[in-house]
Amino acid sequence: MPSSTDSNSPVIWDVLIIGAGLAGLSAANDLHQAGLNVLVVDKGRGLGGRLAGRRIGDATFDHGAQFMTARDSRFKASVAEWIDAGVAEEWYSSYPGHPNGHPRYRGVPTMTAVAKYLATDMNVLRTTRVDSITQDNQLWSAALDNGDTISAKALLITSPVPQTLDLLASGNIPVPADKQARLDRIDYEACIAVMAVLDGPTAIPAPGATAFDEGPIGWISDNLQKGVSKIPAVTIHGSGGFSAEHYDDDKILIGQKLIDAAAPYLGNAKVTEYQVHGWRYSKPSVVDPEACMLLSESTDLPPLALAGDAFAGPRFEGAVLSGWAAAKSLIAALA
Repeated sequence: MPSSTDSNSPVIWDVLIIGAGLAGLSAANDLHQAGLNVLVVDKGRGLGGRLAGRRIGDATFDHGAQFMTARDSRFKASVAEWIDAGVAEEWYSSYPGHPNGHPRYRGVPTMTAVAKYLATDMNVLRTTRVDSITQDNQLWSAALDNGDTISAKALLITSPVPQTLDLLASGNIPVPADKQARLDRIDYEACIAVMAVLDGPTAIPAPGATAFDEGPIGWISDNLQKGVSKIPAVTIHGSGGFSAEHYDDDKILIGQKLIDAAAPYLGNAKVTEYQVHGWRYSKPSVVDPEACMLLSESTDLPPLALAGDAFAGPRFEGAVLSGWAAAKSLIAALA
């Protein structure tokens, strides 16, 4: 349990993590294994951040991150563990007509299964937003939107960098000029995601996914072929350019444009229902070269780290590696 000086004192956690995405949950596991008391807070109802799933009637969708690849040796071992646990499996290693590449793995039954597995035995507070952070007497204090306040010896923030900078500004937390310049360089692509239920099978060839280098669509996947959905259902991701141009437009109208553009891949199937979700910070287009940032380094601040796929690379694996790197930095800082 977290520490407190007496029964009437506020609880003090060793580490507060803002964000229950891959970076936050991966860091939480390493910190927990190091014997530290960790609390993860996330504004969302689900776990995993951009590992997102949704149901529309009998249809099920992966509408955020679609797969993961594994290059790092420790991450490969983690994927093997997830496969053994039944929360991941290999999906494919090449598109039709392309040479085999790195195997693509998917979550089972959906991508969110991996996040739920990582959250096992973790202290996670969901549907709770951190409104502001301050520091005093070598402790971090986080004011929550439910009126509560969390105190911790160390803080890890894993939200998209623009949101992180807003949070730091809320408590007038100083950011060293060199680190501010690095954070200012980070940029993100938006993505408009369409989840469409169909009345019949698609014309998307096996393995049920196609990526595009140009045009309004960046990606389309067949959730039935993928093994996610019981009935025909497609996820359509708008390209970065299309999504940026239309992000603030009427989502239903923009969703219909993407459905019209996807017509050749739907074959004779008709859309019976669809929903649209906007990812303002879908994936980083400009990343920091370091795996994480220890913002408190060479300052008087209590330990404070930033992590996420904007640091180690815009992929599932990059977010996990960033979380691990941040955990290592905080463990050393708390020693």
